[in-house]
Amino acid sequence: MFHETTFADDIATASAITVSPCATSKTFQGQSAQQCATCSMRSACMPQALNDQELSRFNAIVSAARLIKRGDSLYRTNDTFQSIYAIRAGSFKTVVMHRDGREQVTGFHLAGEVLGLDGVCTERHSSDAIAIEDSSVCIIPYALLESMCGESKRLQQQVLRMMSGEIVRESSLMMLLGTMSAEQRVASFLLNLSSRMKARGYSPAEFNLRMTREEMGSFLGMKLETVSRMFSKFQRDGLVQTRGKQIRIVNLDALGRV
Repeated sequence: MFHETTFADDIATASAITVSPCATSKTFQGQSAQQCATCSMRSACMPQALNDQELSRFNAIVSAARLIKRGDSLYRTNDTFQSIYAIRAGSFKTVVMHRDGREQVTGFHLAGEVLGLDGVCTERHSSDAIAIEDSSVCIIPYALLESMCGESKRLQQQVLRMMSGEIVRESSLMMLLGTMSAEQRVASFLLNLSSRMKARGYSPAEFNLRMTREEMGSFLGMKLETVSRMFSKFQRDGLVQTRGKQIRIVNLDALGRV
């Protein structure tokens, strides 16, 4: 449930809300964050049905835009949860660390997607969010978003859809790791990326894999050698063509049948 506070009561606190520290990131206040109306990722991270007044108010709660260099963190495990982050450009991985120091990748996040919802439940983040290329995000203080949701049903529905999407993603990952063969896991991963690229207006058949094979293996619960072997098999079977991180899906239907 969203708290019954008004947007007008809360908007004045925007400048007082801090953001998670990041050693080499740059934060830009003001105009750089106030471009929702012209942002190419707008359709992915917020509802199209917002009227001009609602859009203006949404712009007002986006407190800053931040640049994150490749390999740097947007937030870390146990950081206090204050904001969610709309990826404006670039991509991120979310990871958790095992007690022995091994890194477990729990997700890859593309431009137009939202990061940080893991902190809503406990008010602390449960994973690290690491840029896998130079990236930029819009910072949305959650308290202000929550307040505006109380006055905009369309925005509230969008936030609930995002949270529901996180639940679906987690359950899909459990099925992926628990029931699929190595071949099926890699095929499912590529098909998922293809559909996400298509939803953002990019080619669903040709794109660059921003993550390494090792990171992909961590996410899929496979060794690096197994991931490489599956890519080689798909190439021999005429399903995909690869050159470095560039991939072209030659036969989308056949990959789906895998």
